Amino acid sequence: MVVARPAEVQLIRAQARRIALAAQGFADPAHRARNAGAGLQRRITLGHLGRVLDRIGLLQIDSVNVLTRAHRLPLFSRVGPYDDDLLTRATARRPRRLVEYWAHEASFVPPAIHRLLRWRMQRVHEEGWGMIRRAAENRAMLDAVRAEVDAHGPLTAVELERRLAEDGFTGERQGNGYAWNWSDAKRALEYLFFVGEVTSAGRTAQFERRYDLTARVLPPAVADAPDPTPEEAFRGLVAIAARAHGVATEQCLRDYFRLSPAQARPAIAELVAAGELLPARIAGWSRPAYLHRDARRPRRVDARALLVPFDPLVFERTRTEALFGFRYRIEIYVPREKRVHGYYVLPFLLGERLVARVDLKADRAAGVLRVPGAFGEREQDGWDEERVAAALAAELRLMAGWLGLEGVAVGDRGDLVPPLRRALDAPAPAVATR
Repeated sequence: MVVARPAEVQLIRAQARRIALAAQGFADPAHRARNAGAGLQRRITLGHLGRVLDRIGLLQIDSVNVLTRAHRLPLFSRVGPYDDDLLTRATARRPRRLVEYWAHEASFVPPAIHRLLRWRMQRVHEEGWGMIRRAAENRAMLDAVRAEVDAHGPLTAVELERRLAEDGFTGERQGNGYAWNWSDAKRALEYLFFVGEVTSAGRTAQFERRYDLTARVLPPAVADAPDPTPEEAFRGLVAIAARAHGVATEQCLRDYFRLSPAQARPAIAELVAAGELLPARIAGWSRPAYLHRDARRPRRVDARALLVPFDPLVFERTRTEALFGFRYRIEIYVPREKRVHGYYVLPFLLGERLVARVDLKADRAAGVLRVPGAFGEREQDGWDEERVAAALAAELRLMAGWLGLEGVAVGDRGDLVPPLRRALDAPAPAVATR
């Protein structure tokens, strides 16, 4: 019997954009409450964090701290100012709600997703990079590192190296003297991290991993669970990516957990056959898309948030441009004189559109949130300079308060600077309480 292919769902780009925003939590009551007034005073709990993670599936980690660590901002963007102790409890205390692994890139993921990545751990010689793979050749160092972590973990790499040196394991460093200048012990640690024998039991104040045996970090039910087959894992990861996107192309679904076409395509086909994914066509998109069957289709989204460059809403740049008409390139590695918008530039989401981009820096010594540049996306339909500036001023005040900074200082680069200064000079709206 021939099974009929489901009819394609027809969407215009505005519908796809709203579906994507809702899937990422920007149409939730928690986000609306966040933006009610200049600073609604309410307690953010682990429940809020859990609901965000149920939606987005991961928090990408990045070492740049010019504003704040990248993994902290997606939660702030969706639910507002929260106590950093929530992430400490989630990542460093039992039962852990988040653990580290290579997901999109280095990421915090719920333990159940860590289990779905065991196939990657078993493919270190295909998935790992050269420095990691070569660590497997030094069996003596691997054995020594295992033994030290087993006996004394959690340990930072520096603490481990000190202990090994006392036992006569000195090793060598490989790198260029600036980045990836790893010792043999550090490379062994990273190899064991990749293959899943050790993981992070939390981070120090300097954001160093504290390595421990994975079996001691994961909740027992996850640590002891049998490995899914690779096919089961691919299907599970694509399903998570599909829920997080709402509507997505194959490229979007693959990119979320860095799957190959050969890994993702059979999983997508199975999810379509099961009715979990619905074939879709988005007007103006050349590639076919897939709509998750449970995706919300709001008629309007009234969002407001600054988005870290590594936010799941925008980290796949092709998708960002297709959905929002917003071409986004991070310029951290671009020479200063060649940068167009700045070093650490965040898109500004207002309503259903990305209406500006803002270069930001937390000047902790001076106690201010610095805005070296602010640039309007004036070609967006309905763009209103004063409305954008007023909303951005409110968002910057909210962020400054959350970061423990006393004010906002605006520089002189960008067409949005004059109206933003006027908006910041105006009295802030009264703070709502409940």
